[in-house]
Amino acid sequence: MVVAAFLVGAVLAAVLWAMTAPAFGAPVFGRENVRGRIVPTAAGVLVALVVVAADAAVAVAVAAGAEPDAAAVAGLRLATPAALGFAVLGLLDDLGGAGESGGFRGHLRALGRGRLTTGSVKLFGGAAVAVVAVHAARPSTGVGRLLADGALVALAANLGNLLDRAPGRTTKVALLALVALVVAVGAEPELAGVALVVGAGAGLLPADLGERLMLGDAGANVLGAVLGLGVVVTCGPTARTAVLVVVALLNLVSEQVSFSRVIAAVPPLRALDRWGRLP
Repeated sequence: MVVAAFLVGAVLAAVLWAMTAPAFGAPVFGRENVRGRIVPTAAGVLVALVVVAADAAVAVAVAAGAEPDAAAVAGLRLATPAALGFAVLGLLDDLGGAGESGGFRGHLRALGRGRLTTGSVKLFGGAAVAVVAVHAARPSTGVGRLLADGALVALAANLGNLLDRAPGRTTKVALLALVALVVAVGAEPELAGVALVVGAGAGLLPADLGERLMLGDAGANVLGAVLGLGVVVTCGPTARTAVLVVVALLNLVSEQVSFSRVIAAVPPLRALDRWGRLP
């Protein structure tokens, strides 16, 4: 089920990109990438559209009498609102946040001066979406656990965005994270929604590596958030707390340390990061 969902996501995303690429050529999407080329951003919103399309198709199939795996359907239903919520917030920041100071501190300083940046909207809105998604996944959890798991999802979403500084980097990390999650918990059907999302990212990877698109926050946040939600759905409290600590530390470290510099300084990471990219 996980492999099938991944393949469906990859195929749908590749087809959607082929059909919508001209629309993303509009000036409103144009942004300068790491090499100074103007590339359409926010193409990662297609990942959320893939999830919605798949969820709708499953709903129609069920209404027609089909009986898909109930756990897989539940996993997909959990991924849909999370993907949509983070895609909308990311799209707002992609299109309206040009030139704003980045990082938690920058957005909070702006808020202290009475200005709500698109980054701040994404920060607080993402926290709200994360709490809603976690409550849907584990409605009987207590307040402390709800907030901790919500923080895990929100920080994982932001980590996806922090990694999106070079073509394909976020998707490559998402692929590795999905493999690690499957190895840790097994190919549980509840991960169907996660696999669909990461598969959609993989479907956009060739165009991303070829610098024909950028995922933008609209895609990077979705990949991170849904992977975080996958941890919440399939792992026990101890494992979830451990993952929360890791993603929180990485978010804090990013305020002082450039991930790109670290990757460039470690040969295996550098080789993986540059694999498939234009010379």
